[in-house]
Amino acid sequence: MSKNMLENIRAVIFDLDGTLVDSMWMWESIDIEFLTARGLEMPENLKYEIEGISFAQTADYFIKRFGLKDTPQELMKIWNGMAYEKYCKEVRLLPGAKQFLDLLKEKGIRVGIGTSNSYELTRACLKAHDILEDIDYILTSDEVPNGKPAPDIYLMVAEHFGVAPEHCMVFEDIPNGMRAAISAGMKVCGVEDEFSTEQNPLKKELSDYYITSYEEILNGTYEDLT
Repeated sequence: MSKNMLENIRAVIFDLDGTLVDSMWMWESIDIEFLTARGLEMPENLKYEIEGISFAQTADYFIKRFGLKDTPQELMKIWNGMAYEKYCKEVRLLPGAKQFLDLLKEKGIRVGIGTSNSYELTRACLKAHDILEDIDYILTSDEVPNGKPAPDIYLMVAEHFGVAPEHCMVFEDIPNGMRAAISAGMKVCGVEDEFSTEQNPLKKELSDYYITSYEEILNGTYEDLT
């Protein structure tokens, strides 16, 4: 491994979907399934409209955009139910993720999750993939004043750890998440995801480092964009 990537890093914060687990396809599938069941079409730009916002904000967005009569709580309960089994049985960890988490533990680097997903699904997903014990702290966008691209979620994780932002590295797969980390004054490692390949040039522009899998960190072949 190159010595530079984790040099002076005392805390690593991961987004969840598309960053630790290959799950972005699942959310698009759920959106299509949910809207089709209600006789609605999936808008082409939907994934960009809801990029980085919290679970509750996504529910509010759906209610306003599609004129739904459900409450945000009812929608989140439906989505939680649709996603739970997929997280536990169909979603996979990104290659090398578990080994990288083991490496962080060896180095004494704190590990946090800062996600727009719900707490219940995040915990269920981590537990199903046997990495819950590798995570020191979970924070969701529903628990902070402003969702990504605001820096709130990453700053609050760093504050929980008592680590200054300049000693934190964030792993993200979407531009708004990267912007949140940059605004927080943290290093950014972009993670490639098939769901957003058209955004790869922008993601690299926003990143200090870039990977297609965690195996690239372990063998030192990641892209250093600094």
